[in-house]
Amino acid sequence: MNRALINIDYTVDFVADDGKLTCGEPGQAVEGEIVRLTEEFIQSGDYVVFAIDRHEEGDEHHPENRLFPPHNIAGTPGMDLYGVLQNVYEANREQPNVYYMNKTRYSAFAGTDLVIRLRERGITELHLVGVCTDICILHTAVDAYNKGFSIVVHEKGVASFNQTGHEWAIGHFADVLGATVK
Repeated sequence: MNRALINIDYTVDFVADDGKLTCGEPGQAVEGEIVRLTEEFIQSGDYVVFAIDRHEEGDEHHPENRLFPPHNIAGTPGMDLYGVLQNVYEANREQPNVYYMNKTRYSAFAGTDLVIRLRERGITELHLVGVCTDICILHTAVDAYNKGFSIVVHEKGVASFNQTGHEWAIGHFADVLGATVK
């Protein structure tokens, strides 16, 4: 196993029509691809990480609170994985190649044990899916690049509430980070 799939922030608050910081339709449109890839990676024995944004109610010190409305608050339904992905996770959560982790910054690497877990498993190639392309996917990809990982971004598995930002990030992945975009 030398590759991992990182599912980033595909939650109710980021995807559902009534989510607190939703991508809405663009986020919902990538559900099938995210579910397909997640099932494929789990079944093949590859490492699958659910890197999920988590915030505390009323945390006035978190920098995102100055930029975005409260979202993915601990203990709320907004933190649940969106749609069918929740069922896939529940069915496989005890598998040794499935890891759910909370994150409190845009990058899945910032303040987490992700790099340690990936290195322990000899993983060199990261496949990224989720939301938002130009925020959490981008920051995770930049950190992955700086840590020496090969990056694959699944274009049909990422979305944003900002289409211009989404398109810019897709180009940035390939042109600046050397990622494979497929």
